[in-house]
Amino acid sequence: MSHIRKILIANRGEIACRVIATCQRLGIKTVAVFSDADRDALHVEMADEAVHIGPAAASESYLVADKIIAAAKQTGADAVHPGYGFLSENPEFSEACTKGDLIFIGPSGESMRAMALKGSAKQLMIDADVPVVPGYHGDDQSLETLTAEAKKIGLPVLIKAVAGGGGKGMRKVYKTSEIGPAIEAARREGENAFGNPKLLIEKLLEVPRHIEIQVFGDMDGNVVHLFERDCSLQRRHQKVVEEAPAPGLSAEMRREMGLAAVRAAEAISYVGAGTVEFIVDISKGLANAPYYFMEMNTRLQVEHPVTELITGQDLVEWQIMVAEGKPLPLAQDELEAYMQGHAVEVRLYAEDPENDFMPQTGTIGHFDPFAETVAGGRIDAGVRAGDSVSIHYDPMIGKLIAWGEDREQAINALTNLVSETPVTGLVTNRDFLFRILSHPAFKKGSVHTGFIEEHSAELLQETVKTPKEYALAAFAIVASRQNRYSASDPWQQVDNFRVNLTATEKLWFTTESGAFLTVEVIEDGHDFTAIIEDEPFYAENVSSEDGVLTLTQAGLRSRYFFSADVQSVTLVQENRTVFLKRHSRESGADEDSDGPGTLTAPMPGKILDVKVKNGDLVEKGAPLLVMEAMKMEQTITAPKDGCVAGLSLKVGDQVSGGAALLTIE
Repeated sequence: MSHIRKILIANRGEIACRVIATCQRLGIKTVAVFSDADRDALHVEMADEAVHIGPAAASESYLVADKIIAAAKQTGADAVHPGYGFLSENPEFSEACTKGDLIFIGPSGESMRAMALKGSAKQLMIDADVPVVPGYHGDDQSLETLTAEAKKIGLPVLIKAVAGGGGKGMRKVYKTSEIGPAIEAARREGENAFGNPKLLIEKLLEVPRHIEIQVFGDMDGNVVHLFERDCSLQRRHQKVVEEAPAPGLSAEMRREMGLAAVRAAEAISYVGAGTVEFIVDISKGLANAPYYFMEMNTRLQVEHPVTELITGQDLVEWQIMVAEGKPLPLAQDELEAYMQGHAVEVRLYAEDPENDFMPQTGTIGHFDPFAETVAGGRIDAGVRAGDSVSIHYDPMIGKLIAWGEDREQAINALTNLVSETPVTGLVTNRDFLFRILSHPAFKKGSVHTGFIEEHSAELLQETVKTPKEYALAAFAIVASRQNRYSASDPWQQVDNFRVNLTATEKLWFTTESGAFLTVEVIEDGHDFTAIIEDEPFYAENVSSEDGVLTLTQAGLRSRYFFSADVQSVTLVQENRTVFLKRHSRESGADEDSDGPGTLTAPMPGKILDVKVKNGDLVEKGAPLLVMEAMKMEQTITAPKDGCVAGLSLKVGDQVSGGAALLTIE
């Protein structure tokens, strides 16, 4: 039995901070690793030591096993915790750690390999009497065979990369004509994301729920489950909301699924934390619904906090204990007595739900992961105000989690936590999360994987900015500028003071429609007036401090969190966030310099496929280019009918955000 004194965390961001927090409580020293982009990251600041491992690109830093192991040796670490993502499910990395006399806090390479490929994993599960979805998992990967198998299974089907995860390498097919293009896209994405183009095909369940079981095994062969999590609310096959226990699941079905998950783990002699994922066909209701094995994640999951909150256990501590050779701290029957209450988690992302959840980049203006939360609330994050969300890594800002004595109480606590957690500086999904938690169907527990699509009209409302919000944005800009200098020296003031004249200033914005909007601000001490298209907006006692705008309008004192730079202003209230684009008259931005029909890159990325050439005639909606950006594949389509011109890109080219791609004339 080993005693771990120092752990190197082979990861970054939120999970690195999460592991460090447990280590600090246990008195275990920690070592962080960081890339060029993460020199000032929160996980680097929290760790006892930190080692630089290379450039920003993960392929040259966080994914280079030799650099991680060298850093562990350099700092005298006893063990390596892989977190999730990156090298966490890489069997060669697990084995390299062991060979280097380092304890790998996770399963063996052999166990990982058994579950890494979805096709062979499903055969293992069949042998272990774990139900699997009907499908094709064969070695013949020709287009002809895959097409024939898809037809044999019966449409709709799901085409999946065998090494896939997180929605990458996955395509739904409803029509025969879609099979070929879907195979091509899934194969390409599997190759790019996982280095493996092999595919499998499964029957697509139209009304499923995603219910997963947390399992744990020790070196003595003991395996337990820590109950289930419902992860049905997803977008792009990636989880948005997770909760435990699953709403409406009977005790009998919980026991049955838990035992099936334990059999799955026992079949591969599993040691450590893992998650067995099931898809449940609820087309005829949840009671006695058929459930099928999807995959096993051989690592800690992003959503592990909800399990921690309903069991009172620290799963990272369990991981460390098991890695040291200690037995599991609780047996299955003991765990039953620990399960109480309900917990819900949401993932706060830098993404634009109104634009197909497009990932966003930028600097965080206001976000405090250490803020005092509501009762039962918890924030797990790896960033704070002033940090950047870059193109190099996942755009998750953090996780907001809450516990309650029952599901209603947990949802109410989490709704309050979302309301009280403002994020400024870039577009996020915060308002979208608030709408989900407030939706009557969600509150009733009517969840399934198509929930967001089914309720998109209510959940994906376009944020129409009001004239009052443009006035508030102008007040925030002017008030924050006033606050920048000492009030003791009138010559250092920037309040537009003029002898015998009222202080006035003009600011410019671009509306959603692309129109040019002028806001004239008149200042009288701390009383402001904004004039927009001849309509005045008054405010008294306007002040700005630390990204908080405070003012009084019609006798009502209000507070807004905000951040402002030369390009944008973010304003945040309890359940509403507005992101306003500023417009510089001096920049010449009034004119559309690219001309009508010019397509620009929505964000920095890499060109994966070019489907057209100059001179091609295309119809509106036709696919033109395929880009990879922030780990997701984006298809650029024609905005209108026309002729392709100005295209000079080829596969492999890197493009910056906003760069002109081509023009549809």
